[in-house]
Amino acid sequence: MPFAETYAAEDPILQTARSLANELGLPCVSPGAGSVLRLLAAAGNAKAVVEIGTGTGVSGVWLLRGMRPDGVLTTIDVEHEHQRIARRVFAEAGFAPSRTRIISGRALDVLPRLADGAYDLIFVDADTTEFAACTEAALRLLRPGGVLIVNGVHAGGRITDPAARDVDTLTVRETVRAISESEDWIPAVISSGAGLLTAVKQG
Repeated sequence: MPFAETYAAEDPILQTARSLANELGLPCVSPGAGSVLRLLAAAGNAKAVVEIGTGTGVSGVWLLRGMRPDGVLTTIDVEHEHQRIARRVFAEAGFAPSRTRIISGRALDVLPRLADGAYDLIFVDADTTEFAACTEAALRLLRPGGVLIVNGVHAGGRITDPAARDVDTLTVRETVRAISESEDWIPAVISSGAGLLTAVKQG
């Protein structure tokens, strides 16, 4: 296991949330990737964060631990049962209900209802088919200097394989290319976990 993963130790709350995700067959951020989420939330003094893909609360706990004490995490997922588990995990981690806004629904239906320029950080942990729409929405939702994080850009190790032409890999490549070529973003890829595409919105 890479040092970046063993360095980021998880407490029993995160270990439980991860075990629940494994039981449900849900992928979730690695400990190393989670520590990056916490770091970026803390570095930006994030107060308003959007998470696309609640899961069982693993990434949400990492984000909340990096956010300001009065920060609110808006987390979106289509699976109500997963969110029920996440709500319990957030409570066990010591976060008051007022620290989270849990919305059940498709991200592409929910994001248009969120306020322009109101968010400090947006974390996309969605199906690759939604990457383009989510990153486009992030440009509208983030304040200048806000941070976009997209999980899974290694595409299971296929991102650098020219022979990999499956839909998921092509979609990830297009998302990475679009952000890299856009003057709206300052991007970088962090190789923790499944690969994090990070980008700061230009002001």
